[in-house]
Amino acid sequence: MKICPNCQTQLDDDAMFCTGCGAQFIASNDIQQEQVNAYQQEYQNSYTPPYDPYDHTAEFDPKDISNNKVMAMLVYLMGWLGIIVALLGSNASPYVAFHIRQALKFTVTSVLMMICTVLFCWTLIVPIAAGIMTIVLFVIKIICFFQICSGKAKEPAIIRSLKFMK
Repeated sequence: MKICPNCQTQLDDDAMFCTGCGAQFIASNDIQQEQVNAYQQEYQNSYTPPYDPYDHTAEFDPKDISNNKVMAMLVYLMGWLGIIVALLGSNASPYVAFHIRQALKFTVTSVLMMICTVLFCWTLIVPIAAGIMTIVLFVIKIICFFQICSGKAKEPAIIRSLKFMK
């Protein structure tokens, strides 16, 4: 049994820290020191920063993002008219092209919802569901707008899960 020199708490022989005061014991031999070093090295090697597979910001030049934020904002603010304006005024910017593709996915989703609503207007549930989904898409467009304000290029939440639009 070890005894902590700071608080006199009895500890196991293999304890590296005191459970009473938190004091660290200096390794008495090389084996204990190697174990501490191996544990610290393993911890450092095992940590990886979080990765978001839907965040494509690193793929674009920061200058391109800075110069074309307004054009990218237009595609979410103005709908199909914003897409046309951005296509004409983007100067072949990859950042704006990314957001144009995302806005086109919103437009296709909205058109498909409108077609389903017209076809099934005699049911009550489909027009209500389409109305709710329209509100949800509007909120996602607002989120995309604020992501552009911060210089991000992320795929929108619900739109990215629609496999037929890949």
